[in-house]
Amino acid sequence: MSTELITSIDQVTPAWLTRVLSNSNALTQGSVATFAVDTGRGNWSTNAVLNLQYTDGAQGELPQRLFLKLVNTDLEDEFFGDSEVTYYTCDYIDVDDAPLVRCYDAVYSAEKRRYHLLLDDVSQSHFEAYEKPPTLAYGLALAEGFAAMHARWWGAERLAEARQPIHNPERIRRFVSIAEPGLAHILAHFTPEFEPHWPDLMHSLFANHPQAMIARGWEANGFTLIHGDAGHYNIMVPRHDDRPIYIIDRQPFDWSLTTWLGVYDLSFAMLSWEIETRRQLEMPVLEHYHAQLIERGVRDYTWERLFDDYRLCTAMGVYIAVEYCRGGINETAQFHWLPMLKRALTACDDLNCSQLW
Repeated sequence: MSTELITSIDQVTPAWLTRVLSNSNALTQGSVATFAVDTGRGNWSTNAVLNLQYTDGAQGELPQRLFLKLVNTDLEDEFFGDSEVTYYTCDYIDVDDAPLVRCYDAVYSAEKRRYHLLLDDVSQSHFEAYEKPPTLAYGLALAEGFAAMHARWWGAERLAEARQPIHNPERIRRFVSIAEPGLAHILAHFTPEFEPHWPDLMHSLFANHPQAMIARGWEANGFTLIHGDAGHYNIMVPRHDDRPIYIIDRQPFDWSLTTWLGVYDLSFAMLSWEIETRRQLEMPVLEHYHAQLIERGVRDYTWERLFDDYRLCTAMGVYIAVEYCRGGINETAQFHWLPMLKRALTACDDLNCSQLW
């Protein structure tokens, strides 16, 4: 990887592209002659698709389309650091089948609180998972991808190697407290839309579930580095097949959980699905995930433990949805958080999650 931070598309030149592609062995002879730019914006970033042309006789992989992501990590009242850079350049570089897009260059500056990524552009072959109804084949591919990532950093010893210890009780309480102000706003506006017992369930969850999370941390088996935001907007799926999938945009805030129960990522993904789809597919997907973990060397993590962990994590979907309204009803994103909240509460009912607290 290079050391030059790109903060503006104007900094990108054929010479820079030639240098980073050569450093990544994607260009072994010749150079980038020219490129065209298509620009866009993400939630926290400026993005550009670069269409490359090479000099005659150029050799190597010669990627034709690259995705450049420029990110300012310093938001008004929140901050996220270099997690996405380490995601592509460090955490899974020895996991051959990790579901990551190819990364050619990535630089983070703690001083400027900015980073850039130069990735393969997969938009012609893939789109975001929300555009395609989930199937069992997709769910199994998702289970395999998460198992590949989670097994790499499974357990206290490997997390210590990564310098990512299991979160202490204060971190867990902060994670919950960020969301909690949204509860009163939502119940004041949407209680008539809810099942009669849901307000009490939500109050009980915020009062008692965090202690169940804290108690679960006393035993490290099941904990790993997680993505933390694996909804269907952050998963790229093939337009015409089920594989390969790519899990993108790992951008945790400073209050997010980053070392947690691995099955949380799977529970988060499945809470993006319609209720009947989740009911139909969740057990075979979870069973496949468990089998994949065992195949990858995870030991002494029983199916019963995984299923209880899944139930504990599914209830956390309530926090994720409620957090959108911590400053008042978020009308702009209501199309997203309100259905997610209803799906999470329905899943809590289906799985009898409240037994755990």
